[in-house]
Amino acid sequence: MSACPTLETENLLLRPFNDGDIHDFSSMRDSHEVRTALRISDDGGLSEAFNVMAAWLGQWELRGTGHWALEERNSGQFVGTSGLHRPERNDWPGVEVGWTLHPDYWGRGYATEAGAVAVRYGFDQLGVEKLFSCILLDNDRSQAVAKRLGFRLLEERVMEYFPDEPHGIWVLDRS
Repeated sequence: MSACPTLETENLLLRPFNDGDIHDFSSMRDSHEVRTALRISDDGGLSEAFNVMAAWLGQWELRGTGHWALEERNSGQFVGTSGLHRPERNDWPGVEVGWTLHPDYWGRGYATEAGAVAVRYGFDQLGVEKLFSCILLDNDRSQAVAKRLGFRLLEERVMEYFPDEPHGIWVLDRS
């Protein structure tokens, strides 16, 4: 049994990752659009996808945060990930809300729908006062999702884990 809860929205099932997600998750991560937006190297493949999936499940177990696999309710198709991230990094701002969708599912409102669930979960279940989203400065699509969710740009800065370019640090207060 996983510490990752299963939640539903109008269009999505947010659920724990399972071994059957590996090919769809890897395909999403390996798409040119996602690699470009998140600066994922070209050599990740199935091995890296497996490690990321395992890390999300592990974070749910250790911290009560992590990403959900997003499944389209009508089709049962894996469409992406969304959730809460609290890594062990010195300069990380706090609990982050994040989302990544396969480009075939962009423009359908799924990132905003899943992000809203993550926001509610962060405030209601984790009891945090602020949520953050760390977005590369040229990732206009993710910035638009953050704005729709009510986040505001707090600052731009380079973080230790990603020293090559700055991120926008977006914040959403509970109030």
